[in-house]
Amino acid sequence: MEKEAFYTFLKAIPKAEIHLHIEAVISRDSIKALSRKKNGTEMTDAELDRLFSYEDLNGFIAAFLEVQNMFSEVADFDLVFADLRQYLADNGIAYAEVFFAPSAFVKKGFDYGDIMANFDRNIAKIKAETGVDVKVLVDVSRTFGLENAEKNLDMLLAHRIPAVIGIGLGGAESKGPCKDFGPVFERARANGLKTVAHAGEDVDAWSIRDALDVLHAARIGHGITAIQDETLMERLKTERIPLEVAPTSNVFTKKYVPSFEQHPIRAFFDRGLLVTVNTDDPLFFKVSLLDEYWNLHSRLHFTEDDIRQLVLNGFAASFLPDDEKKAWAEKVEASWK
Repeated sequence: MEKEAFYTFLKAIPKAEIHLHIEAVISRDSIKALSRKKNGTEMTDAELDRLFSYEDLNGFIAAFLEVQNMFSEVADFDLVFADLRQYLADNGIAYAEVFFAPSAFVKKGFDYGDIMANFDRNIAKIKAETGVDVKVLVDVSRTFGLENAEKNLDMLLAHRIPAVIGIGLGGAESKGPCKDFGPVFERARANGLKTVAHAGEDVDAWSIRDALDVLHAARIGHGITAIQDETLMERLKTERIPLEVAPTSNVFTKKYVPSFEQHPIRAFFDRGLLVTVNTDDPLFFKVSLLDEYWNLHSRLHFTEDDIRQLVLNGFAASFLPDDEKKAWAEKVEASWK
């Protein structure tokens, strides 16, 4: 299928994206607006280009934190949700599970309860106006240590809204091993929350094992270093542990994937692992969900039937109830025909 026809066709197919950082859906125009509001001057395109230039995961995280620092008040999240709504529409996304990292905002003095009230209102607005469901996984963050992660969970439980369905462990993987955060994840599950973890993105395969054995994560964010361990890949397949794969992100961070053509997602899929396709941070990596599917089709030889299965995997790996997963699978199949 040619590129234009591929985009037109796939946009019309309902899709789920389950590894998406909400702050990274913000547009360049919105960042300029935040800069103008906070500093009295608007960032230039050259300054934005420099902000989004980095050589590794730590450089990306520094840029991510810099964007978070541009927020002046809770109302600024309205810009994020407007951009999220547009992103969902542009990519034909019918269901999304997004990460939100509160640590930097709380450290700036934002009230977590006020943030959640804003999220509750904006998510309800997106649902009412577009029919798209957005759920939130709060990133307790390995970047700032265990005590901060515990505080993030405390705030989540004290100001719980229906859209928040669980927690995730993101941030600099090499600086915050999964084994340090076991108690936080155990307490989250005791309170009925789902648990996921970034692992195997910037650290060898043992990090994925810790995410499974210590955190008991239901899904693995990225998980690309599983390719190093045959036994682990077989376990992921047998236990149907979903991998939230973001191919372009993995190439940009330049740790284990030197080029798109060398990404292990093809090997994972062929082996029968439950792999899903995601963007991670669309603005930071200059990629959309439709772009990711096209890259897989045009550069890694995923057939149209393979693409259909990947779309189905997105819903299967989500935290939707089983009856809703089945309903979406039926809609995908009907739309595909």
